[in-house]
Amino acid sequence: METISIIHAPEHVDEKVRIGVWLSNKRSSGKIAFLQLRDGTAFFQGVLRKNDVSEEKFDEAKELRQETSLYVTGTIHEDSRSKFGYEMEIEDFEVVGESEDYPITPKEHGIDFLLDHRHLWLRSSKPHALLKIRNEVICATFEFFNDRDFIKIDAPLLTGSAPEGTTELFKTDYFGQDAFLSQTGQLYEEAAAMAFGRVFSFGPSFRAEKSKTRRHLTEFWMIEPEMAWMHQEDSLAIQEQYIAFLVQSVIDNCQSELAVIGRDVETLKKYTRLPYPRISYDDAIKLLQENDFDVDWGVDFGSPEETFLANHFDQPVFVLNYPKAIKAFYMKRHPTRDDVVICADLLAPEGYGEIIGGSERDTDFDYLRDRIVESGQDPKDYDWYLDLRKYGSVPHSGFGLGLERFLTWITLQDHLRETIPFPRMINRIYP
Repeated sequence: METISIIHAPEHVDEKVRIGVWLSNKRSSGKIAFLQLRDGTAFFQGVLRKNDVSEEKFDEAKELRQETSLYVTGTIHEDSRSKFGYEMEIEDFEVVGESEDYPITPKEHGIDFLLDHRHLWLRSSKPHALLKIRNEVICATFEFFNDRDFIKIDAPLLTGSAPEGTTELFKTDYFGQDAFLSQTGQLYEEAAAMAFGRVFSFGPSFRAEKSKTRRHLTEFWMIEPEMAWMHQEDSLAIQEQYIAFLVQSVIDNCQSELAVIGRDVETLKKYTRLPYPRISYDDAIKLLQENDFDVDWGVDFGSPEETFLANHFDQPVFVLNYPKAIKAFYMKRHPTRDDVVICADLLAPEGYGEIIGGSERDTDFDYLRDRIVESGQDPKDYDWYLDLRKYGSVPHSGFGLGLERFLTWITLQDHLRETIPFPRMINRIYP
């Protein structure tokens, strides 16, 4: 008799197998006990009939408590009534670990309670589905970039400088010197792109910014590609292809998880159609003003403005060429204007805002040095970065996608913190 996982049940129809499971819920109806089982790969139902086991065993089944771990033995059958499509006709079971007074019962709990018990909440169907979708997005990310000849590069998490300003950095002591938890690996990716052509990083980023909105976390995961020999328009094509690829992968491989969280697949399919619309920052300001938004040229967009723009197009939309004054020092100057830079933010519809920020990078040594000084930083901290402009610089572009921000949109969650396993928040720091 083979020991299998629930996810492989379809391969063992009408076969007797054994599975190690936890009991997520149960109910009984006279001479039948219905056990809701999970093993980490999937959820399904085990049916135990009184006539198939001893009276003592059936009574024991009725007393099993939520989250008891056990081995169940029985035959797999198709079941068109269940979301999973299969169930087990249980012939025997063996308790492995008792469970008593499990705090997350099959009833409504407040989000604060669930977050305080996050180490246990991971076992429930919704966070389980969310993290399965997260895993699919990660796998699809590696597939997408590997198939396009990108090399993965790991940027350092402790840095001595602040590529996007010092106000949102976590400061720490590095053997008597100041160091910061990294906001981005982008500058290091630029160096790597000059060696490998196309690179990407995938790792944690940190923002020392207190926020209670669904758009911000102090710790999140970022995917940051950087591409040599590439201007901005080609980068935008890569960006939209990447988003469409991720969405399609979730549709193809996470049908049951999407059903658990109630995400409409037909809506997601709409976001795989390319190209995505594009609008300049200038025209976006005009569109907002025409629709009674009190915005002036030169301001960065907030949540209401981003929501309106994306919903106006009913698609992810690129907003192009923001004012230089509100963007990072490394973005390339516009060829005919001094007040804007060649960049783009990709805004997600349905009220979820920016999911990608990117730009073409400037290649002029003197200009970049001046911009570093203007931003209040010491050019000596960037000697190595400026070197990239001295030794065979080429046009290059890149972008960053926040994994949790993307997942919050794709899964329609109320807050980013629901899409990561252990959110670091005040009074919720895990050891």
